[in-house]
Amino acid sequence: MNYFIYNGIKSSDLGVFIQNKNIFSSPKYDASFVSIPGKNGDLISSNGRYLNSSVSYTCFIAAKSIEELANKVTLVKNWLYKEPDKYHDLSDSYDVNFQRKAVFNSKLDISDEVNKIGTFTVVFSCKPQRYLISTLEKETYTEEFVINNPYSLSAKPYLKIYGSGDITLTINSPGINKIWIMKDVEDFIECDSETMNFYKDTELQNSKVTGDDFPELYTGENSIAWKGEVTKIEIIKRLVSL
Repeated sequence: MNYFIYNGIKSSDLGVFIQNKNIFSSPKYDASFVSIPGKNGDLISSNGRYLNSSVSYTCFIAAKSIEELANKVTLVKNWLYKEPDKYHDLSDSYDVNFQRKAVFNSKLDISDEVNKIGTFTVVFSCKPQRYLISTLEKETYTEEFVINNPYSLSAKPYLKIYGSGDITLTINSPGINKIWIMKDVEDFIECDSETMNFYKDTELQNSKVTGDDFPELYTGENSIAWKGEVTKIEIIKRLVSL
């Protein structure tokens, strides 16, 4: 039977199974259309992003008694309503290669139907991108390397650069050449392109870095190279698709 995993907990471990999923939900691009008198066709005013999308599951809880159903419902509510002000990982048995960043933000009405089966719909608000699970593990490189991004969205990786002194990092992709200069590095420096910060442990290092925004992995091949006293680079690629 099908299940989903939210915030590290597998639904089937609580006796919750999926009947149906809106499998083909997709995000909407955030743009408005402006009509200009005397001009054929609308102008597109873009905000340069995709909106959150909804992912819903129609689920059921099997129980042998009203008391058992009530106990399981309590556990399910405690699980889904925990930390409602932050995103959590969401994946399911339909789409085993990807996971999302999601938050449960709807009410939960569970009905007691025939044979003491509680049926209900779970709706999550999800960030538009899906993360390729195989690219969420850390990889280590000691020399220049190439990463291929087969998807239409740029990925925002995590990098940890081990070295000292002044370091120059470059990412080259077809038609794109990005450079970052890191000054006075001691032991290592980290970069999280999702949070848009350079740092070392808990100490921000943005003031030590100049360059083109934050590293991204663009569609196609990305050649990553460096100059300076670098011993290795660790990277979590975070490739994403809609």
